[in-house]
Amino acid sequence: METVWGYHTTEEVGTDPVDNGYAAIGWHELGDLTPLPPDREAFKARYEQIFVGAKPRTIQVSGGQVFRFIHELAIGDILVFPCKSDRRIYIGRVAGPYEYRPEKSATYPNRRPVDWLTSLEREAFSQDALYEAGSFLTLFRISNYAEEFVAALSGKPQTLAHDADESREVAASLAEQFEESTEDFVIRQLKSEQSPYEFEHFVAHLLQCMGYYARVTKASGDAGVDVIAHRDELGFEPPLIKVQCKQTLGTNDRPDVQKLYGAIEKDEKGLFVTLGSFSSGARTFEQTKSNLRLLDGKELVELIYAHYDKFAPRYRALIPLKRTYSPGL
Repeated sequence: METVWGYHTTEEVGTDPVDNGYAAIGWHELGDLTPLPPDREAFKARYEQIFVGAKPRTIQVSGGQVFRFIHELAIGDILVFPCKSDRRIYIGRVAGPYEYRPEKSATYPNRRPVDWLTSLEREAFSQDALYEAGSFLTLFRISNYAEEFVAALSGKPQTLAHDADESREVAASLAEQFEESTEDFVIRQLKSEQSPYEFEHFVAHLLQCMGYYARVTKASGDAGVDVIAHRDELGFEPPLIKVQCKQTLGTNDRPDVQKLYGAIEKDEKGLFVTLGSFSSGARTFEQTKSNLRLLDGKELVELIYAHYDKFAPRYRALIPLKRTYSPGL
């Protein structure tokens, strides 16, 4: 079986790779990578050296992408390019070795010559094949549905029949996976990019976006209450809401919730916010208390979506999101 790769680039590039017979990858700051040994770790080290302060995950993915583009992408391999600008699928073969061409692009100087041999409309491929070719990575192996792209290159595209119910199931599955990946991203940002005290300030800001006045208590001696929220500016109008914030990904049990509830006075309400989840015992306790609300990671993300347009710039930078649409089936 032939080796098939998926290739992505930015929308601004359009069909230029096809028009000028190449595939390219960043970054110009890395310079000419020809002198580097054919070792993945060397490429990661170069990326870390140039982009000081980059996160380990970014170093691993970005450095590995460039290494793969130069050393694993072989002459003769098939390249599949889903172009965003015209929504066509371009298929070609790698025609030559790595070239450093800064004069061609200030953004993508690392290039491979490609013979782009054919293009088809997206509808020529199954939804599953389109999904596999739709990775967020710049360069990636296509394996499960490689035969569809090989057949298309030979001029004999496979016509795979999908009934309406199957198409809906695939679309619904893709939408669910997209939602889950976005939820994971939001929770990961809140966990890894903030201290526990900064997370408390984030929760206070979210409450403010929801129409409450909210203030963070001092970092110590707060008796388990991290944020105090109320409807009026001075905090005299009931109810007063006492909030506990847990920047943890684990499961919070009934004793954790009871500790907060012990600080709730008459005519006050309690809110427990966590990035993780709650045990069945904690949920049962919540059901017996009309003035207590437990907010887990999934519910927190839903509130973030609902009030994201009111977020301050620093929190938009913390959680960069853009509105998109997915099948609602």
